[in-house]
Amino acid sequence: MTGDRYDLEHAVQDELRLVEASRPGAELEPIADWQVDPTEVQRYEIGLHSLLDAVEAPDEGQHHGPLLGP
Repeated sequence: MTGDRYDLEHAVQDELRLVEASRPGAELEPIADWQVDPTEVQRYEIGLHSLLDAVEAPDEGQHHGPLLGP
């Protein structure tokens, strides 16, 4: 793994830990007190997991061809 991918992987993992740690009890507060919509947080977390999978995939020998068309 190159240094840039290694750094990106760890940055994404750190961000995921922050997102996961901020979850408990948020939906128990009244909607008016929410600083962010829990659905948006969930979408962000899904995006981070997708990014992490993409960063890790080359190390696992998973190459599915170009992401963009021909």
